[in-house]
Amino acid sequence: MRVIYTKPSLTRSGAYVVFVADGRKMSESADQLNSATKGSLKRAMASSNFEGAEGQTLEVLAPEGILAKQILLLGIGAPNKVDDLAVQSLGGAIYHSLAASGLKSASVLVDIIKGVKISDAEFAANIGYGCHLRSYRFNKYKTQEKDKASLTALAVMLNDVKGARRKFAPLRSVVDGVFFTRDLVSEPANVIYPISFVARLRSLAKLGIKTQVLDEKKMKRLGMGALLGVAQGSAHAPRMVAMQWNGSPKTKETRPIAFVGKGVTFDTGGISIKPAGGMEDMKWDMGGAGVVSGVMHALASRKAKVNAVGILGLVENMPSSTAQRPGDVVKTMSGQTIEVINTDAEGRLVLADALWWCQKTFKPHTVIDLATLTGAIIVSLGYHHAGMFSNNNKLAEKLLVAGKATGEELWRMPLGAAYDKQVRSQIADMKNVGGRDAGSITAAQILQRFIQKDVAWAHLDIAGVTWSKSDSPTVPKGGTGFGVRLLDRLVADEYESK
Repeated sequence: MRVIYTKPSLTRSGAYVVFVADGRKMSESADQLNSATKGSLKRAMASSNFEGAEGQTLEVLAPEGILAKQILLLGIGAPNKVDDLAVQSLGGAIYHSLAASGLKSASVLVDIIKGVKISDAEFAANIGYGCHLRSYRFNKYKTQEKDKASLTALAVMLNDVKGARRKFAPLRSVVDGVFFTRDLVSEPANVIYPISFVARLRSLAKLGIKTQVLDEKKMKRLGMGALLGVAQGSAHAPRMVAMQWNGSPKTKETRPIAFVGKGVTFDTGGISIKPAGGMEDMKWDMGGAGVVSGVMHALASRKAKVNAVGILGLVENMPSSTAQRPGDVVKTMSGQTIEVINTDAEGRLVLADALWWCQKTFKPHTVIDLATLTGAIIVSLGYHHAGMFSNNNKLAEKLLVAGKATGEELWRMPLGAAYDKQVRSQIADMKNVGGRDAGSITAAQILQRFIQKDVAWAHLDIAGVTWSKSDSPTVPKGGTGFGVRLLDRLVADEYESK
């Protein structure tokens, strides 16, 4: 998808898109098009139920008086309720409406209807952003069926071209990060496994990201018995990865912000094997690692003025004669021991060593981990929010604000001593499950045991939001990339040097 910004013109072919508010209140561009087409737009609205409600569309085909083959009227609803997120959804609606129209190009006329609080440039940038996000396709393995999407170019027309281009540039970088994540999450497990995942990260070097990789021998020397225990049943060797972006080397705060991702490239459950139905979905159990990779891609691509590190614990959880068993005890890098009650509760074992290595090696001031950690969070929150757990109220509030701003919303869940008691073990420091009750909370309690006292920490359980089986305005079904926009916004608002 190619988005360009240019001056207004009524001499283009393809399709035109214009905006209409509640009560069929048209923008100036819509009025001009209506006049050029001898009143066709007002007649079309009068003969339909189109009122200009948010997201409502009306197609007017081949009107006389212009070169375009189609005009799309797009409702914005109440002007005073239009914000960046709403405009991104409008951009997604444009792509959805025109993608399979047979037209290769479309032109969006941007002139804000009175009452809209954001500028033309912001409106135009977010139209391009939303259109890009919705245009994602993962069809590399389809050899018989061709992609029906024909729309490949969008011209967004307004007077403040320079302003729109300036505001769109960082958003385009975020799109690249989101797509990087969606690609990783969408790949099958015979293509993406720990070593091949690392190979995908080589492209980040050209953006200025430095990558460090620990192999199995190095992890053994460091005492990462928890992560290695998960990996020992697979033919694919594990890897631990650190990605560093030093975008603000002269800042007073030399400690970075850190993002840590669970990277289980396929999860059978191990000896505690999962039911066969739906197990194919477990290719995206590396969603947390995918998001961290996408966030680092976005930050480096837009040259964010921040020092950040991304940590990935990459393993495959398989049942075999070498796999760990229920009842085994593993020793983590921190020295703490874990009794493995259920081998399908493997993500917390991976993160235990990843979190500890991150803190000991890079000394971050803030750590945010992401993981498709528990089915219990889906029972709690469904597929609309990620669960958030934190030891720091200020960090939690910042994440909630960033979630609302990007539409990647979080819901804060509790932590406490009563839940911590559920993971006590009779023979080790802890056990890796705390029973059926409060499953996502007890998993977070285990992770908190590997967070040092001076570190602000948040755990995002993204099990319900990493993969979508239905379309939304800016997210086609499949891998969502949930978390990339959220964390990029958090960094931009709270952690970048000004």
